[in-house]
Amino acid sequence: MDDAPLPTMFELTPLNPAYREDPYAVLAALRTRCPVKHDEMMSSFLLTRYEDVRPLVSDLTLWRDPLRGEEALIQRRFGDEAAALLESPRSETSSILTLDDPDHARIRQPLAQALYARVAKFKPEVERIVGETLDRIDASGPFDLMNAFCVPIPIDVIARLLGVDSERLVEFRAWSEGVIQSLNPFRDEQQTAVMETCSTALNAYFTALIEQRRADPRDDLISDMVRLQTGGAELSDAELRINLSALLIGGNLTTTDLIGNGVRLLLRNPSELAKLKADPGLINAVVEETLRYEPPVDITGRIASHDMEVGGCPVKQKQSLTMFLRAANRDPAVFEDPDRFDVSRPKKPHVAFGGGAHICIGAPLARLEAQVALLRLFERFPNLKLADPEAAPTWRTLPFFRGLERLELVA
Repeated sequence: MDDAPLPTMFELTPLNPAYREDPYAVLAALRTRCPVKHDEMMSSFLLTRYEDVRPLVSDLTLWRDPLRGEEALIQRRFGDEAAALLESPRSETSSILTLDDPDHARIRQPLAQALYARVAKFKPEVERIVGETLDRIDASGPFDLMNAFCVPIPIDVIARLLGVDSERLVEFRAWSEGVIQSLNPFRDEQQTAVMETCSTALNAYFTALIEQRRADPRDDLISDMVRLQTGGAELSDAELRINLSALLIGGNLTTTDLIGNGVRLLLRNPSELAKLKADPGLINAVVEETLRYEPPVDITGRIASHDMEVGGCPVKQKQSLTMFLRAANRDPAVFEDPDRFDVSRPKKPHVAFGGGAHICIGAPLARLEAQVALLRLFERFPNLKLADPEAAPTWRTLPFFRGLERLELVA
């Protein structure tokens, strides 16, 4: 029997080299030995089984806001900031990612309405952006696909969707990269300073852009949101700004990783790439299998709104639940041969985007970008290969996310 200590939450991040190299081995061991584990450092139950994770992410009775958790959780997550956050209107200090109803529904509904209408007609623009990005790649020798392709596409897509002026695009890209550090709970002082500078600049830019679109509406998402405000949507400018930033931060990084992970998986599984080349209609299945097999996001969280039982363990009201989406997506109780990348796999719902009322609002856009990017990349470079098939992948160390720092290819 394995009597090694169970991993802590810190050890379940890429800051732990063993987890960074192979998170699935670490999570599989935890799922087998202790599928519902209370982590003292995080004051949270860590859940790794699909049968626990899927119903909980879809449970509309659970809370999302960690400030509704027990005192130990609040202090570990927010420390000295907790008192100020508790005194401020929550919708002005948090995006819909961690809001509960009624504020969550009030803000998400008009944002989703406008965003999904835009995405539904945005494929030609995504095609254009992907094509222009491909045109800029110098494939005369080895090149880093992350820097040349995977990083710029999501930033340029969201910039065009929002209505960022072309002459401000360079600044917008820099701010977008800088604010990603807000997702890093272990960032250092220098990273924090960059994040704060970029966040301030981005906030000022959105403030000005909202005012400009109010005076002179255009064909973009911010104009759509301003119209909805005028039409009666109960959404303040402060709430709009914080949620536009969240859309930018959450969407850019995860879509970059989705595209990069998808390319790497196809190149490492030539039989699956051959299926896609023979039938481009499989692209939806390719993206969904990438999301299951190597999702960009590790975890999501909920707060128990009542005393309950999870996997046979008692959970009290206000206790935290941390669900490992990555572990659930590789659960052998649900997915046959889960460690095999198979684009022909019988369709079963993964949990890469979470679920329920808090399912990722940017999921349709991420899917669209990944579908277009993967298809067009392999059309443009049909002989694309890993520059060094034996080289170990260079995974980023940003906690709770999985993506490549570099992906060296040859065409």
